[in-house]
Amino acid sequence: MENIIIIGIAGGTGSGKTTLVNKLKEILGDEVLTITHDHYYKANSHLSFEERSKLNYDHPNAFETELLVEDLIKLKKGRAIERPKYDYSIHTRSEETFFELPKKVIIVEGILIFENAELRDLFDIKVFVDTDADVRFIRRLLRDVKERGRELDSVINQYLNTVKIMHEEFVEPSKKYADIIIPEGGYNKVACTMLVDRIRVLLNQ
Repeated sequence: MENIIIIGIAGGTGSGKTTLVNKLKEILGDEVLTITHDHYYKANSHLSFEERSKLNYDHPNAFETELLVEDLIKLKKGRAIERPKYDYSIHTRSEETFFELPKKVIIVEGILIFENAELRDLFDIKVFVDTDADVRFIRRLLRDVKERGRELDSVINQYLNTVKIMHEEFVEPSKKYADIIIPEGGYNKVACTMLVDRIRVLLNQ
């Protein structure tokens, strides 16, 4: 497959990255393959559930980023991959994997994808979704309770003790590597249109 472009979409937790990805998929259709950095959380299956639940999942070391890099290189060369699947309810990888074929547009989403230079260099377009901290916290709270089965107190404690700190240490500084900064992500219609236009230009080169 010729002319595969890889787009990195970064930003803090709850910033609107997924909404932006869904908007792009809606517009570009079957040309898009989406991969999230969260798929590549380390398994840590040697630890107990209680030990895994206490790990810092917002630190770069929580991810097997080198495997993501390897998979993206394969996809860029037109080769299929076996992508891991992460189960948030048990804090480890599922035994199930997903067979993914390369597509013209590969979108990689994650809070820390610009932190790693090797991964960062694979992106043809780097987008950072910038959203106020209070909005991001509310979105994360709702998501983790409703979609991931977390307790309210645990989500709040995790945010205060790790998420906020890691955002300030790793996520926010990585914004400097972005080619495009989009306030409010997928809710920003003008920015979405401009991004789609740029993607189509690259596809047609």
